[in-house]
Amino acid sequence: MENETWTDKVNQANKMALLTWAREAGISLVQVNGQRRYGGPPPADWVGNPPPAGTEVYIGKLPQDLYENTLIPLFQSVGKLYEFRLMMTFSGLNRGFAYAKYSSQHGARAAIARLNNFQVRKGHAIVVSRSTEKCELSVDGLGPSVGQRELEAVLQRITEGLRSISLYASPGQKQAQLAVLRYGSHQAAAIAKKTLLEGNMRLGGAEMSVDWLNYDLKQKLQSHVEKPSSSKVQGDKCLGVPKPAPPSPVPHNALDRLNAVCRRQGLGTPLFITKRVQATAGGWLRFWCRVVIPGCPQPFSGFTWVRHEPSQSGHEAAKVVVALEVLRMLGSQLS
Repeated sequence: MENETWTDKVNQANKMALLTWAREAGISLVQVNGQRRYGGPPPADWVGNPPPAGTEVYIGKLPQDLYENTLIPLFQSVGKLYEFRLMMTFSGLNRGFAYAKYSSQHGARAAIARLNNFQVRKGHAIVVSRSTEKCELSVDGLGPSVGQRELEAVLQRITEGLRSISLYASPGQKQAQLAVLRYGSHQAAAIAKKTLLEGNMRLGGAEMSVDWLNYDLKQKLQSHVEKPSSSKVQGDKCLGVPKPAPPSPVPHNALDRLNAVCRRQGLGTPLFITKRVQATAGGWLRFWCRVVIPGCPQPFSGFTWVRHEPSQSGHEAAKVVVALEVLRMLGSQLS
């Protein structure tokens, strides 16, 4: 019978072996944002800054019911681990890959040399290679009136580790901007990407696409004749100068009205985050919504129900409802 790497159920014996190992070894595993983490820094006293770039390796082709009780001792056998992250599914299986960060580049090189193509089980050879440790995201589809200061203010509220922002004319969309976001670490950038994608966000009236900044796009942006405006994030200060907003069109719906009100009051462009949390058999959808307005001290958050309509996205309907509520609340605050 052919060995299979992928499975659809948790191996209970392996799960119990993991729990026993963690308890006996005094190992603490913390699961956040779809990954289970050991270390960072490791349980033993760590002196100094985190390890530099080039100390992390990517581990792929893992059997899904293989856990840290096997993997951590294996990767510790070739060097001192600073951190180990196993990507997890909601069912309790791993997603087939992990990352190991060593205290030095020597440890990472040793892991690649000795453990790439290592058989963790008969017939199951794993892949170990250098991690790219990407730290830059591209956010396309920003409205033309979005400035650097307001974008920074929004991102600092919902993500952590932001280091700089650069704005460019979108290469693929008319009347839109593309932002390059640089984070302090791959982990901070990965969590920010997950937050921005799951939030189904819009800023300046348009839907945004979020992805890792790839080499071809980076080269294209850098070779553009017009220099992008950019800012470095330093605490609450921003070195960039925001672009002036173009004349506002006549608002024709709740989203446009909210954008217009915020511009008139100098509050910045609202950022909408919506997440569907429930659907009923009768066609009703429940959304969690948050609206972040740079000039308001607190975001507006809450839940709303909308009727599912084939001609309209449930997310868009939820944004209209919450925009009306925010308009009402802003009216009482500004009066």
